[in-house]
Amino acid sequence: MTVTGYSDVINHAFAFAAKHHDRQVRKGTKLPYLTHPANVAVILTRYGCDNDTVVAGILHDVIEDCVRDGYTREMLEQRIGDKFGANILDTVLGVTYRRHDDEGVELSTEDRKADYLDRLSGANEKARWVCAADKVHNASSLIADLRRTVDPETVWNRFGGGRAATASWYRRVYERLREVGFNAPIMAELDTVSSELQKLAG
Repeated sequence: MTVTGYSDVINHAFAFAAKHHDRQVRKGTKLPYLTHPANVAVILTRYGCDNDTVVAGILHDVIEDCVRDGYTREMLEQRIGDKFGANILDTVLGVTYRRHDDEGVELSTEDRKADYLDRLSGANEKARWVCAADKVHNASSLIADLRRTVDPETVWNRFGGGRAATASWYRRVYERLREVGFNAPIMAELDTVSSELQKLAG
């Protein structure tokens, strides 16, 4: 077994993400939002991903969720590019939902999802790893919460679309990753958790 030592860039990425996700919590919980990118990093590390992929996993929601406190999307993109490099920024952008299309037209929630899936075809391999790890953690968290609650609807209703739409989204991502030729070992785990979530959705 190869043991990876301390990584200054990963430590820096956590500090950067902690600053920008400060005061944010996971939907429907009191958990600090940073627990999500931290778990994504753990999943990527478990599969032996390199530093750049893990760093992108830690930063993957910053541009999407942290346009506030005087930061614009453009400013966040520039900060990530300046601090972590163009390759990591490209990976992060590959898994960032867009609010507007290339013509500047605002996208609906469903259009943003369709756009996200469509852009996976042009995303780099590291972005696809981050996408898969992100969905593995989100789906696994949902499954764990559903198994411990006495009122499943309180968990499903966190996401607005209800149980069927929520469960089908993770399956759509899995199927899209397969379509674009992503066959990394993590896909078996994503297959398992997305299938289990569909069973729980009934």
